[in-house]
Amino acid sequence: MLRHGERAAAQRRDRPLTLCDLTQSYSPTAGGGISTYLREKRDYILARTPHHLVQIVPGPADRVTGSGRHTLIEVAADMVRGSPDYRFILRVGAVRAILAEHRPDLIESLCPWVLPWAAIHHRRRFPGTALVAGYRTDFPNAHVKRVAFGLFGPVIGRGFHWLSLGYARATYQAFDWVYTLGEDARTALARLGIARTSVLPLGVDTELFSPARRDPAWRAELGLPGNGPLLVYAGRIDNEKSADRLVSMFRRLPPGLGAAMVMVGDGKLRAPLIVAARDLPIAFPGFEPERTRLARALASGDIYVSAMANETFGISVLEAQAAGLPVVGVASGAMPARVPAGLGLLSPVDDVDAMAGNVAAVWRGDPRAMGGAARAHVEHGFSWRRTFERLFVEVYPPALARAAARAPGGRVRVDRREIAEAAGPPV
Repeated sequence: MLRHGERAAAQRRDRPLTLCDLTQSYSPTAGGGISTYLREKRDYILARTPHHLVQIVPGPADRVTGSGRHTLIEVAADMVRGSPDYRFILRVGAVRAILAEHRPDLIESLCPWVLPWAAIHHRRRFPGTALVAGYRTDFPNAHVKRVAFGLFGPVIGRGFHWLSLGYARATYQAFDWVYTLGEDARTALARLGIARTSVLPLGVDTELFSPARRDPAWRAELGLPGNGPLLVYAGRIDNEKSADRLVSMFRRLPPGLGAAMVMVGDGKLRAPLIVAARDLPIAFPGFEPERTRLARALASGDIYVSAMANETFGISVLEAQAAGLPVVGVASGAMPARVPAGLGLLSPVDDVDAMAGNVAAVWRGDPRAMGGAARAHVEHGFSWRRTFERLFVEVYPPALARAAARAPGGRVRVDRREIAEAAGPPV
């Protein structure tokens, strides 16, 4: 006779699951890696699994959209100070009420602030809920330490860093499973005593982002002169992305190179950089919500540039490489993993002179061959289908197994392959 926990596991194998994504890092007008992930995950689940997906994100008002097996729930939230695109949910009670209404089998938390604890408190009420966290930024080291040291100096800064490490430990130890985007972040979690982890590389749509979308007329449409390299950046134009370094770098390019640059995106530095670059051939067309037009923009450039030092994975870099562009970036964060030898050149962080030299070197070399190698690199190693197959086979199963083990009646043994089936292989 089956115990309660065993019956629960069997029932999960026999029915579609309700999955829930929970994040602060969402904007319909700013793109971003998590927004892309949410969209691609929705499409994968609807096309290849029988499951239901609820996505809870911040918005200007409480609103529910979607139909069928997908529901997007926006929770009214104020704008983040200094950001034209992002909002921050403080109404944790509203989030917990939504979770209680939908009773997801598994919650995937995609950001570190406030909302993970809504999921943790929900699991205390409903122990059978599996909790997964995406540790997408090593925020104690990449953000808190850098900002605190800059604002308060090393003594007080170390105190803030220590507190953030304690917060990360307490938060992520409460989850059934955690995935990171690379081995460095996984190692950082291991130092905090968090061992239930996997690495989940993200993907790119290689049919959408392709050299075939190159349009030689795009440069003229933007009103940019010159017949040298057209540099392209796509992402938030803010301090975190070191967007100002790109303008500084551009000023150091050889005058005879004939370069121009396009910075696609929005952010708090966009307006001041437009003023600072008014004497330079740099276009700031704003955020591009239409993915096909973004793909055209990337394919129509010659070199992708990024000065961000704390890149955690680099979806925008992969999209540029899929479009056939070599990359000039910085030797920090995830960039060395995204841009191995032969696919571009990396300079020390904040060394805009070296970065300008790398742009000139790539252009005077064989940028088309380098871009072709970058495209092949992405085709071989990165796809959204592979990402979500790994999510459903390597990340969700152990989380669901731990949830089944919490069922009344004591610890139960759940076969890993059975849980993988419950989590939904492609159909």
